Amino acid sequence: MNVVIAGGGTAGHVFPALATADALRERHDASITYLGSADGPEATLVPEAGYPFTALEVVSAQQRVSLRSLRAVRMTFAAARACRPVVARADVVLGAGGYASAPATLAARRARTPLVLLSPDSVPGAVTRIAARWATAIATTFDATRARLPARARVVRTGNPIRAAIASVPARRPALMEEAWVTFDLDRTRRTLLVLGGSQGALALDRAVAAALPLLRERGDLQLLVSTGRDHVDVVEAAVDVGASLLVRAVPSVERMELALAVADLAVSRAGASVAELAAAGVPAILVPYPHATEHHQHENAREVERAGGALLVDQSDLTAEALARRIMDLMDDATTRAAMAGAALAWALPDAAFRVADLLAEVARRPAS
Repeated sequence: MNVVIAGGGTAGHVFPALATADALRERHDASITYLGSADGPEATLVPEAGYPFTALEVVSAQQRVSLRSLRAVRMTFAAARACRPVVARADVVLGAGGYASAPATLAARRARTPLVLLSPDSVPGAVTRIAARWATAIATTFDATRARLPARARVVRTGNPIRAAIASVPARRPALMEEAWVTFDLDRTRRTLLVLGGSQGALALDRAVAAALPLLRERGDLQLLVSTGRDHVDVVEAAVDVGASLLVRAVPSVERMELALAVADLAVSRAGASVAELAAAGVPAILVPYPHATEHHQHENAREVERAGGALLVDQSDLTAEALARRIMDLMDDATTRAAMAGAALAWALPDAAFRVADLLAEVARRPAS
């Protein structure tokens, strides 16, 4: 089976696409070609993962009419023409989301190649909403997405594909915890709070955590592992009191996310792609949606997981140092509630999402006549 995967612009689109590629190769012996932006993270991550990558000259459009938006539209149609021969030879195309997926979804329509769209957020992006009119199927993470797509569209809740290492966390937790304590220089006798701001970090979260540290300084039973983003490490480190009982480890990023999830008793996180990973690992979470996300999709993501019982939603406008410290201490001191949240998160999660999407692609793929 020859599969074209297209998408990117952010790591939140690339990692699910790569997880699907791995599942396609393992279960269906598929040949993968990846199309993405020359300037997006996919240009580095895809070749590193061992898949052929073709760079397309595309840029994101602005929501308002502007010269940049007009230029983006022209570039998208030019890229669609350029990639059409590749798409025409494929048995199926996966549009993994983001502006970088637009050329291949357009080319699939012209070439009449079956198209499956992957919608990782509860509010589908602009490319997904448009291409849903001719897509064969749309794979979603959230139940709420169905209501935002055309009534005639075939919508399948597959979950958001995650890396195999993360999907295996519940089964491998004891061994991963042993490795995590060493990797992050943590104390095995303490409970661990994991703070995640997304692939670029979240300055507002880092500042809220920094402001909350004095209120947690006497908690010798707790430790924080804070993924700050490359440019914000100093924000947290500058607030650390070396004489405090609380232990704080601030890192620019977490390369081995499965280790961080295995050791976490609780997380404070944005509500993007990390939601699926936290749920699949059974980590109860305080979700703080990025307030400027397109169409407030992170808020909708967090609300669905909160309704399922796996998380608490806290708006960034309410994230004072006192409120954050209080919520952290309340949950860290209540093992019963944390366990119930972890169980609810696992019940909502679909950790085998990569295989579900791979099987959906195999089902709709264009097959040669026998």
